[in-house]
Amino acid sequence: MSTIAIVAIGSRGDVAPLTGVGLRLQQAGHRVIMVAYQAFADLVTGCGLEFRGVADDLADASADLADISPRQAAKAMAAFLSPRGMQVLGDRVLAAVRDDPVDLLLLSPFAELVGHPLADALAVPRIGVRLQPISATADHPPALLGAWTAGRYGNRVAARVSEALVDGLYRKAVNHFRAQLGLPAAAARSLRRRRTEAGWPILYGYSPAVLPRPADWRSGIEVVGYWWPARPADWHPPIELVRFLEAGPPPVVIGFGSTVNSLAAAEKMSAAVMQAVRTAGTRAVIQAGWAGLDAGGDDVITVGDVPHDWLFARAAAVVHHCGAGTTAAGLRAGVPIVAVPAGYGDQPFWARRLFELGVSPQPFRQSHLDPKSLGVAIRTVLSTNEFRDNAEGIASQINTEDGAGQVVSTVEKVLSYR
Repeated sequence: MSTIAIVAIGSRGDVAPLTGVGLRLQQAGHRVIMVAYQAFADLVTGCGLEFRGVADDLADASADLADISPRQAAKAMAAFLSPRGMQVLGDRVLAAVRDDPVDLLLLSPFAELVGHPLADALAVPRIGVRLQPISATADHPPALLGAWTAGRYGNRVAARVSEALVDGLYRKAVNHFRAQLGLPAAAARSLRRRRTEAGWPILYGYSPAVLPRPADWRSGIEVVGYWWPARPADWHPPIELVRFLEAGPPPVVIGFGSTVNSLAAAEKMSAAVMQAVRTAGTRAVIQAGWAGLDAGGDDVITVGDVPHDWLFARAAAVVHHCGAGTTAAGLRAGVPIVAVPAGYGDQPFWARRLFELGVSPQPFRQSHLDPKSLGVAIRTVLSTNEFRDNAEGIASQINTEDGAGQVVSTVEKVLSYR
């Protein structure tokens, strides 16, 4: 039996898909240890996986959202992404996992900075597990840079410049980790080049039906299909939600995850959502999210954390922020989508892709959201067969794929070379 450590650093949307991967690896006979922020202990252990917690100062500082302004949230994120922030994070990851004998590391993007030195020190293979396309290609710029294109040459340059900036910014942190692990100092750029030349595996957990694998990617970088979050064995839907769903036609589900991150913003968004629902003339389920959206009425119910696979399958349409995991769940359900991304990270990228696939109208920006226009868009996707037909076509392809199974196959292939 091999021991696999999955180091998944990020939000719930970054961690949850990898619980499904972990469960499949466990079912294949491997011991699985999942390393994530302490806040996700119940999420991981509820799926039957071993957990190693990492302290999360950003989450702790944001616990009282009434005291967090957008400016303070931005400062906290900047501190997290700083060289010092990444060094502190990496040290905590090492403390959580370095004493466990492991045979292979699965590394999410934020775990790679410390994960590569750890793999080198342990002399074990590593595999990148990513939810957004960030490897250099002429087809598009890295998804984390948003929804734009610089042309085929410019797209590749954008990715290479991003890699060089990362290597330069975190070079001291990389050598700090290497020193902690008894490894000699080395240039981060040189280390990246060595990994690339060695063809280290990188697996992307989204569907090729949604975004095909670029032809100019090197061997070893693959698009394997979505990874679905494992559902806790003892989960049951809230009885109030079940009664609401049974009391009328399928509702629109509306949620924005952690992108609405202050109480003031939640109050404003709740009012906008209620106005949009009235304009659309539909029933709605509002997912509270991090800041606690709150709306109610005869045809509206607000709920907490409900698995997307269960809830979206009972929806007429979904309005969401276009995080990678929520985008995946909406496409899997085969229902129309109204894309309302925040203006950062990969959300605009996925929002644009949903529009290109014909499952969503033109995206709205959260910062420029007009409630009446949102309501009209909801009404449009509910009354236009084209959106539903396109969504059902994509879902039929997605549901034939086995992304987690592809990870298991790659892990076992890599382990067989040792």
